[in-house]
Amino acid sequence: MTAPAVRREKDLLGTAEVPAEALYGIHTLRALTNFPISGVPVSRLDDLIKGIASVKLAAATANRDLGLLDPTIANAIIDACQEIRAGRWHEEFVVDTLQGGAGTSTNMNANEVIANRAIVLLGGVPGDYGMVHPLEHVNLCQSTNDAYPTAAKLAAYQAADRLLDALRELRQAFTDRSKAFADLVKIGRTQLQDAVPMTLGQELGAFAALLADSEQRIDEARSALTEINLGGTAVGTGLNAQEGYAERACTSLRSLTGIPFHLSDDRVAATQDVGPFLHLSSALKLAAVRLSKICSDLRLLASGPRAGFGDVHLPAVQAGSSIMPGKVNPVIPEAVNQAAFRVVGNDTTITLAGEAGQLQLNAFGPVIIATLLESVRVLTAASAVLARRCAGGITPNLKTLGTHVRRSLGVVTALSPYIGYDLASEVAAEAAATGSRISDVVTCRGLLTSTEVEQILAQAHGAPAKGNRTSPVSSHS
Repeated sequence: MTAPAVRREKDLLGTAEVPAEALYGIHTLRALTNFPISGVPVSRLDDLIKGIASVKLAAATANRDLGLLDPTIANAIIDACQEIRAGRWHEEFVVDTLQGGAGTSTNMNANEVIANRAIVLLGGVPGDYGMVHPLEHVNLCQSTNDAYPTAAKLAAYQAADRLLDALRELRQAFTDRSKAFADLVKIGRTQLQDAVPMTLGQELGAFAALLADSEQRIDEARSALTEINLGGTAVGTGLNAQEGYAERACTSLRSLTGIPFHLSDDRVAATQDVGPFLHLSSALKLAAVRLSKICSDLRLLASGPRAGFGDVHLPAVQAGSSIMPGKVNPVIPEAVNQAAFRVVGNDTTITLAGEAGQLQLNAFGPVIIATLLESVRVLTAASAVLARRCAGGITPNLKTLGTHVRRSLGVVTALSPYIGYDLASEVAAEAAATGSRISDVVTCRGLLTSTEVEQILAQAHGAPAKGNRTSPVSSHS
């Protein structure tokens, strides 16, 4: 049996054998040995890989334009980066997402893949670093400490774009349902106890409003990602970066991505700070908490179908039990709940990693960006699924809504300003004890006429006095 073809490469620790056709090299090989931690390679972080390729492309363009890089070499690097940005060669990014070194292994992996692909494009074979060198050419005027966080910000920004699209879709689904049920009166609840009447449209419209606010907060946090430390190199001082490089590289990256990147005024501070990532994670956590609350509400509102709230029906998407025939569970909201739990936990990880940075660098960028991108990814998917498989198909249970309103004691709150708090309390107590309707007790006591009750309650819940779809005031109260 023929042994697999290999090539020998050398680093400061010695030599090692690398698969002959691999685009990665010895530095990547070392990381593969050192970090078998999560089992998740950085190739799974598509946005990050494309972000790194974009940064390397911008750097090569700047270095070529400054005369620091031979145009033939620079153009080969640029072509290799464009291929990676288009989705090719991601399988060559093999290092683990959890790694020591503040992202150095990922940066080395990128440098080697880009260099070896550029070598092939120039007619050479992988490992012939006399043609294109991973560090002297691909990494020129850079350090992991400015290239990697810039790529991470680009990745997070673009991932957040997709999340905002998904949240807008979900918000629109709730807005549409809210408009459809704008005049459908139901009983409100506080602390799981009957409260005053409201409309189903108001209830679902509140969900849309919460999502709109979350969109705004995520967009604000995303804007903070546009400040970058490119050109700061190791600690932000710009050592080994040619004058004019940072500005040219930033301009190139801005033109390439369409994202309004700008250089930090203090790149020493920016190199050690991970605040923008924490800001976005915080906004994601808030969105997750709100989504989870919405889904918990939907599960309560749809509970039953005969022994629960039963206010609404959620779309049935799969059988709910292996033993109870006919049972259907609210599996979509449950899945979104779990996605939200993951995001909240991820925010704790990101917070701890942010706090653990020391002096001129935070070494924990790998776990920050991997975890942040996971949060964005699961929130995006969860929002889309909730919109398409649940929210857009919510329907009211008209019979149950009407029954709840006419049996509710909460409607007495609207009458309190007209009959006084003490009398209203007596009416509620009598209705509860006798099983009577609030309106019947009020009219039987001669406190108000039936017409007055109807008008007051209609005004209270914002629906017309006559002709409501459930007509709880005229028919049920």
